Amino acid sequence: MEALREAWDAGLADRPSKIILSKPGKAQTYKKIVLVRKKDYYQMEQYTDKQVFHRNVAPDALTDTVYPLLEGSYGQCNILGSRYEHVFLVSKKGTVTCRRIARANACSDTDASSIASHNRQKHYLLEEGTIIPPLVDMGVFTREGKVVRSMYDKYKQINRFVEIIDDEVKKQKLTHLSVIDFGCGKSYLTFILYYYFTQIRKLPVDMIGLDLKEDVIRHCNEAAAKYGYEHLHFELGDINGYTCDTPVDMVITLHACDTATDYALYNAICWNARMIFSVPCCQHEVNAGMKPANLELFSHYGIIKERMSALLTDAVRANLLELCGYKTQVLEFIDFAHTPKNLLIRAVKRPTTPKSTLLSCKK
Repeated sequence: MEALREAWDAGLADRPSKIILSKPGKAQTYKKIVLVRKKDYYQMEQYTDKQVFHRNVAPDALTDTVYPLLEGSYGQCNILGSRYEHVFLVSKKGTVTCRRIARANACSDTDASSIASHNRQKHYLLEEGTIIPPLVDMGVFTREGKVVRSMYDKYKQINRFVEIIDDEVKKQKLTHLSVIDFGCGKSYLTFILYYYFTQIRKLPVDMIGLDLKEDVIRHCNEAAAKYGYEHLHFELGDINGYTCDTPVDMVITLHACDTATDYALYNAICWNARMIFSVPCCQHEVNAGMKPANLELFSHYGIIKERMSALLTDAVRANLLELCGYKTQVLEFIDFAHTPKNLLIRAVKRPTTPKSTLLSCKK
């Protein structure tokens, strides 16, 4: 393992922004481990089939914490350094293969500083230099309100999402905003939207986040209390069958799995929600129905079948929203390089028209 240790040390010397461990052994609890560099530490994300656990690791503790996992626990390690991607493969027999690949976007500290300066000249809704607690806790901002250099892409993505929603809210001319976030998860964007509308736009907001994970809901309610967000709270429950007795202006669903997205859209339609913003996740029903006998051209290759089923499902969703009285758009709101699940369905309620009466959407 001497060659592996030498390659590991070289990877750390390249000031990595991310370290990924994959191809776990059968006895491993975590299917994947990802370490992301923050300002003064690395955030370690440990993935099971259904959950992800977090802990912080100091830079000088990386070798003691991570390296032993390469010696029999995980078969692959990718270290994304400032200039190279370092790839380590360890076979079941202990054979080690190490590669170093020049990164296309590698840049020197001088180049990075120039890029950061250029980004800061742009106007963003969430301005750098402002202390925004959720962004600090996410590791996007430092405690002084500065954007962490390695998180500029994430910072721009968040601003883009807020802009898309804010554009429609401005058109509504609301004096109060009621929002439900279905499948909220850890609710980073929920917190940021609440901050933006209440602190920057000065618009009163009542916001609910719903999720099936009890520990996630508990954590989110604790965070809302810490931030002093009095009208943001989180509930444990299933999207299917969820009821709301008060008017809902906006329904958000980000990466709700499979038919959970459809239940969210159905609820929004039944409540006559003014605005719907949905980023779908996986779609299994259409995928399962694409058999070689009837769609051989699209079902022969797994990745094509997966993407085709996703596109077909989202096309059906968008058209049904149109029939139910919504002006609907399908947008690409994140660069495809970051994630293939980058389509946003934006639907805004319009005045009743003959077209919108074709389909009854009442329960």
